Amino acid sequence: MGTIFILEDEDSIRELLKVLFNMEGYKVISSSSIREFNKMNIGITVDLYVLDIRLSDGSGIDVCSDLKRNAETAQIPVLLMSAHIKTLGIQNQCQHDGFISKPFDLDTMVRTVYSLIGKI
Repeated sequence: MGTIFILEDEDSIRELLKVLFNMEGYKVISSSSIREFNKMNIGITVDLYVLDIRLSDGSGIDVCSDLKRNAETAQIPVLLMSAHIKTLGIQNQCQHDGFISKPFDLDTMVRTVYSLIGKI
């Protein structure tokens, strides 16, 4: 079973993604803030990061850049999502592996995750 780490500050979206990914057979770890994410992300192994871009305590783009600069997490796919930023606005800001606009279609989310890490 693959593990997905979700960083999303909106409770309803975070819970929806947790339920969706659990139903698809993934283990899910989630956080509502960058501070909490940084504490929880130490020493765990994940197969995919799903990061909201606009967070209450910072930017998911900065988190993505940090993950991609770290040798331990650089090869782990990062899926960014946002209701406010379109993919053209972030192409050169971090080495993300995928992008989904909010609101998103659940089937599109699942297909995107499968394309990034497969059904593990």
